[in-house]
Amino acid sequence: MSKYVGPADKPWKTKDWHVSSWNYLEEVTKGFTPPKKVIIHDVTLRDGEQQAGIIYSKDDKVRIAEKLAEAGVQRIETGMPAVSPMDEAAIREIVKRNLGPEIFCFSRCIVDDVKRAADCGVKGVVIEIPVSGHMIEQAYRWPMEKAIDLSIKATAAAKENGLYTVFFTIDGTRAEMSFLLNLVERVSTEGHMDAFTLVDTFGVLSPQAASYFTRKVKERLSNKPIEVHFHSDFGMGVANTIMAVLSGAEVIHSTVGGIGERCGNAAMEETAMALLTMYGIDVGINFDKLNALSKLVMELSGLEVPPQRPFVGDKAFTVESGIVTGWYRNAYKDNPTTVFPIRPEFVGHAKPEIVMGKKSGVDNIAVWADRLGLKIAEEKKMDILSRIKKRSHDLKRTLSENEFKAIVEQVNAEK
Repeated sequence: MSKYVGPADKPWKTKDWHVSSWNYLEEVTKGFTPPKKVIIHDVTLRDGEQQAGIIYSKDDKVRIAEKLAEAGVQRIETGMPAVSPMDEAAIREIVKRNLGPEIFCFSRCIVDDVKRAADCGVKGVVIEIPVSGHMIEQAYRWPMEKAIDLSIKATAAAKENGLYTVFFTIDGTRAEMSFLLNLVERVSTEGHMDAFTLVDTFGVLSPQAASYFTRKVKERLSNKPIEVHFHSDFGMGVANTIMAVLSGAEVIHSTVGGIGERCGNAAMEETAMALLTMYGIDVGINFDKLNALSKLVMELSGLEVPPQRPFVGDKAFTVESGIVTGWYRNAYKDNPTTVFPIRPEFVGHAKPEIVMGKKSGVDNIAVWADRLGLKIAEEKKMDILSRIKKRSHDLKRTLSENEFKAIVEQVNAEK
């Protein structure tokens, strides 16, 4: 299994990755207060499925849960029993499989929802409530006190039913800080919570604010674990999650591939890899399982993995340019992280692919000739390259092996 075993004195450069040593300068890391252990709470089966158009069957959910377990994810949020009988059946089946990770489900701040969660046999429940004034009054059309009352009753019911209780505050990052902190304190004392989730429902938090937000809540709830659930409407989900961890958050809510409501959630693979390589924080997953997990989730979601997606995209380790292919020829065999920041095998990716196109050079020709067993005279390489560039330009794509062979044969046949 791919787990961090690099030298403590040089965590930025191991056999599996090479990132900037600047990440570890004392001036950079000063003030970081990460917890001793960070846990992944995967929300692919619940918040991931909330992406418009994604629908998982019971079997889909079980298959994804099995892959998450193989990847070493510690907690799986399996869905919301109140959504449909199919969702409830999937939750029950996943619990029955005893896959290893702790199984959670999601619940509104309704006592009956909490009881349904308990009936499914899950370990814990994530209980949601709106906390920003505009959401409570405009979206839910409640008086403010109702949110507090429902929160206290539902969390108390969770405790009575023996559930590990995670209190989840919808739109927390647009709430009045004083109201949010007072609500959390009241629920903690009058109701029940084992952990509190900082929720950036609309992805509107900056990384600096994520750090501040985490520290402020930890001051009030010093004896409770802090979980973070950040969306990516401004592309900040991963960055905000990392900043929260560096400020003491113990549990990361994330999805495979960053799928989720609207613009999605913090991507699990990006968050975990950044924490490991750039901050020396190992979240304990099996990194070499990430590609297989990503491919399954995208297939069952009816989506394609974006080709440039970090670590799991099909083209994450694909090279067309002649300059970089030259680096590859000179360095990759003995020093792969000179050419790529990580070894592709570390995340379960296929080996690098050298393709042929408009930006290619003679090094690409050498790589392909060697792979295909072709002999090309040195004096003919530039002619071949010129034709490759024109053909690729005209087709507006890279060339296939047969197209490359045809050009080589054509040039070789000419005197």
